[in-house]
Amino acid sequence: MISFIGSVFSPWYRWSGRKSPDNHCCINVATYGPGGRWTMTDRGRDALRQTRDTFEVGPSKLTWAGGKLVFDIDEMTWPHMGRLKGRVTVTPSAVTGVELPLKADGSHVWRPFAPSSEIEVDLNQPGWQWKGHGYFDANFGTAALEDDFSYWTWGRFPTKANGAWCFYDASMRDGSELAVGVHFDADGRAEVAEAPPRTRFPRSKWLVRRETRADPGYKPRQVHDMLDAPFYCRSAIRTKVFGEEVVGVHEALDLDRFASPLIKPMLAVKVPRKPGWSFPT
Repeated sequence: MISFIGSVFSPWYRWSGRKSPDNHCCINVATYGPGGRWTMTDRGRDALRQTRDTFEVGPSKLTWAGGKLVFDIDEMTWPHMGRLKGRVTVTPSAVTGVELPLKADGSHVWRPFAPSSEIEVDLNQPGWQWKGHGYFDANFGTAALEDDFSYWTWGRFPTKANGAWCFYDASMRDGSELAVGVHFDADGRAEVAEAPPRTRFPRSKWLVRRETRADPGYKPRQVHDMLDAPFYCRSAIRTKVFGEEVVGVHEALDLDRFASPLIKPMLAVKVPRKPGWSFPT
């Protein structure tokens, strides 16, 4: 699940000139496996409503209450036309105070609010009710991703000690590189470490280049396919860091591909634009 003000992957936002981020807001939900669903509707400013503890976009909303982040989802899905409805609750073990500038000028910032969390899912499909390990973070930026970055890869890997490793690597348009490894414990304390070497593993189905951090001599591998697009891949992978084998969520983003004008019409099919909305009175 990803919530946007200024939907960075929306072609409608790009075509608008990115002048009004509040006029391109969205709550994206993807479920995986047989019968997986996808929703990413680009909505206008009339569909956006915020308070200190709530964030609403059309029929869906996020609420912070009692130390939990609650997603109430009510969206139309694509390509399986139907309604995805239900609740997802994220309970952080701790909320960090960490902010990491992804660029030296501070124009892009990563905010890992809760690297270690518990999650409870209750959606309106048989078998889509479960509890497990979760994660909650945010990215903020003042420029288009494809204008400042050419490629990035990110991963979060829970550890046996009830913490998590996060690795963030990016290549900038100005030729500089970001390479960050951070360990978060269950209390939210962060410790920056010299990460193991970048290690490539097989490309995605769309041939997006993939790499992650791994101890020397270890070959990372995909264990679960999640989302595969011409410019982006999300998957569960197994790697080994600091002597421990871990499985976590990994993403690779090719922003050279995303910058291509051919991608935007393709995305318009997956990201419908619905500017009109009225909240119930």
